Amino acid sequence: MEPIQQSEKEEFKEVINAEQPGAITITSAPKSSTDQPWQEWVQPVTDFLSQLPDYVGGFFQDYQKPLITVGLLLSGVVTVKVTLAVLDAINDIPLLAPTFELVGIGYTAWFVYRYLLKVETRQELNDEFKALKGQVVGKE
Repeated sequence: MEPIQQSEKEEFKEVINAEQPGAITITSAPKSSTDQPWQEWVQPVTDFLSQLPDYVGGFFQDYQKPLITVGLLLSGVVTVKVTLAVLDAINDIPLLAPTFELVGIGYTAWFVYRYLLKVETRQELNDEFKALKGQVVGKE
């Protein structure tokens, strides 16, 4: 068994309180001076970290609209890039690109036949376009 050093003895002194019979209190030794630089460094960090949610909340409250705009722009760019990557991957599949071209040519031919050959159908297309424009813009 190792002998108890003097600093360990001072750390846990038992003091008898004579005012209240039978009460024993344990006192701790005063903190050494080596803990002070550590505490001086830790205290500002803990203060900053405890205030960090308030800082972040205030920042988001002050700049809510610009942050939403930037977020929407970034998500739009990411969406376009992902869409182009998927289309490029689909385009690399053999026989799929020519099939899509044939579908596009067929749809274009149907559209020309349905809406652009006759005067009545062109007028119908023009009316539908004006109605859509009125819904989007709000005036004709």
